[in-house]
Amino acid sequence: MKNLKEIVRKFKRANILVVGDLILDEYIWGAVERISPEAPVPVLWANKRTFVPGGTANVANNIGSFGAKVTLLGVTGSDANSKILLGELKKRKIDTRGIFVEKNRHTTVKTRILAGHQQVVRVDWEHTHDLSQELNDKILKFIQKNIDDFDAIIIEDYGKGVINVPLLKTLIALAKNHKKIITVDPKEENFQFYRSVDSITPNRKELENAIRNLKIQDTTNGFKINTDKLFTDKDVDRAAREILEYLRLDSILVTLGEHGMKLLEKNGRLTHIPTVAQEVFDVSGAGDTVISTFTLALSVGASKLEAAHIANFAAGIVVGKLGTAVTNTKELLERIK
Repeated sequence: MKNLKEIVRKFKRANILVVGDLILDEYIWGAVERISPEAPVPVLWANKRTFVPGGTANVANNIGSFGAKVTLLGVTGSDANSKILLGELKKRKIDTRGIFVEKNRHTTVKTRILAGHQQVVRVDWEHTHDLSQELNDKILKFIQKNIDDFDAIIIEDYGKGVINVPLLKTLIALAKNHKKIITVDPKEENFQFYRSVDSITPNRKELENAIRNLKIQDTTNGFKINTDKLFTDKDVDRAAREILEYLRLDSILVTLGEHGMKLLEKNGRLTHIPTVAQEVFDVSGAGDTVISTFTLALSVGASKLEAAHIANFAAGIVVGKLGTAVTNTKELLERIK
C-alpha cells in the first residue's frame, strides 16, 4: 500500500458532490435532579442548545473538515429550521447552491435531549414522501450543469424521500457517462437501484435486510442464505459477495461496529480490517465518516483497500466523541501514525 498519510494529505485537492437527505441535529443539554410530579419521567434542567449538520449534511461536513471542496445537494422545508441548517453549513464553508426548498415539507430535525452525557429521549420532525417531479428535475439539472467540476459523487440515502428511483437511475447513468467515482451509503429497501455504482458501504444489519428483501440465491454454493437464523460471519461474507455480483459493483465495504469492517473487491479479495477505536463513546454519524473518507481517498488515487484502511482509522476517531462528530487531517494523521 502507498503511505496512507500521503493519501490523507491529498484530501484537500478533492471536489466532492454529496446528494441526499439533509438533517439538522439539535442537542439540548442539561441535568436531571428530580422526577416530574405529573408523570414518572425525569425533569431536565436545560442549560444549552446546540445545532450541527446531520445526515447528508454531516457527510459534507466530514469532507469539508479535511479542507476539500464539497457541494451539498438536497431539500429542506420552508421553515425556521431550514435557516438554522443553512447557517450551520455556511459557517463550515459548505457550498449550498444545490439545496432546494419544498414548501410543504418539514426540514428534518432530530432533537436529542441529554442529561450529562446520557441521552434521555430523541424527537424527530420529518416528512418522508418522495420529491415532486419538478424538484427532481431541478436537482438533475443542477447535476448535469456542474458534474464536470466534481471528482466523485456520494449518494447518502436516509430514506427521507430525496433519493428516489427516477433520480437514482438518471444520476448513476450521468456519473458513469462522465467517468465519475460514485459511492452509496445505502438504505436496504433501495439496494436493487444502486446497480453499477463503484461501491456501497452498508452496515451488517443493512446487508442482512437487503439479502432478505432481495431473496438472492447463493449461486456459488448452491443454497439460499438463511436469514431466519443468526446472521454469522460466513453469512456476511456470502451476502457481500452475492450483493456485489448482483449489483455489479467494484467493491462493497461492510461496517461491523466494534468488529471493524470487511472489504470485498470485484477481483474476489476479501479483507477483514479490525477496529482501531480506542474507546466507543457514541456511534452516531460513524457511517457518514466512513463513506466520506473512503470516497475522498478514492478520489485522490487510493486503492479500495487503502481507502478502507483510512476510513477505518477515521471511524475509530469519531466514535470516541460525543454527538454527531467529525475528524480532521491533523487527528487522522496522528491516529495513523
